[in-house]
Amino acid sequence: MAETLVGHPRSSIKRSMCSSLALLVWLGAMHFNFLIGLLVFFNFPSPWTVALLGFYLLLLIMPIDSNSPFGMRLAKFVCENAPQHFPIKFIVEDKDAFDPSRAYVLAAEPHSVLPIGIIALCNHTGHVPFTKIKALASSAIFFTPVLRQIWTWLGLVPASRKGFLELLHQGYSCIIVPGGVQECLYMQHDHEVVFLKRRYGFVRVAIEAGAPLVPVFCFGQTSVYRWWKPSGTWYNQLSRAIGFTPLIFWGMYGTPIPFQRPMYVVVGKPIEVEKVWQPSKEQVAEVLGRFILALEQLFQNHKEAAGCKDTLLHVY
Repeated sequence: MAETLVGHPRSSIKRSMCSSLALLVWLGAMHFNFLIGLLVFFNFPSPWTVALLGFYLLLLIMPIDSNSPFGMRLAKFVCENAPQHFPIKFIVEDKDAFDPSRAYVLAAEPHSVLPIGIIALCNHTGHVPFTKIKALASSAIFFTPVLRQIWTWLGLVPASRKGFLELLHQGYSCIIVPGGVQECLYMQHDHEVVFLKRRYGFVRVAIEAGAPLVPVFCFGQTSVYRWWKPSGTWYNQLSRAIGFTPLIFWGMYGTPIPFQRPMYVVVGKPIEVEKVWQPSKEQVAEVLGRFILALEQLFQNHKEAAGCKDTLLHVY
């Protein structure tokens, strides 16, 4: 079993400053955009707010070079420094079980407020046993100025079945959070919640590509933010319609910087699947069942070491 502390070692003061800056760059764009929106709304139509709005619209539509030198430097800075804030411990149960020449589907749970633990899987950290890797995220992110630029440089791409399948065929291992929006709706305080029993899509794509499924669990992620969300059918319908779950969340001192809670990201062993074009419902359901069992076993095997001995996992 390979165990690694994710991030770049530095002196305590410098580490704190770099990690805070990296977190603001990585996660602060959502709050920053909200503040800019309020600023424009309350000062419109003054010339400077019109210019600012025009600049933001330009950021929304302009093409992004995912391999730009500036973007790569920024992504490396975030990946080296942000994990030190928590810190994040990264464990691969069996590195020898992975073939660097193959593409894998890394299905990470839980989603929590934000699935920020997957930064430990990013190829900029250098800890995963392969180098070609992308993370699939809600398309809503890529309609958000600033956020779309930063997260693209970090290796995120819009989640779509076609794009997912193409990446696997191109040899990219793909990180997904299969619970997605629905999982946020079921999210509870003081428990781990995953929504998987009706998530057939990611399994179907893995079978069609012949890509092994890899269970990944991030312990401690649910406690890095405090949050509040409304309830009711209207809220569920709104979340599905817009592609993400609107909720109020906050970190240290009410900022987007998460609370300093240790995270423990565990990568399980690959689950081999037989490559089948257009697999039957029964074939997909069988593989999904195997994946859920593997994820539950991964949780049970590591929860004590992660400091979550009494934590319950609910699978919906």
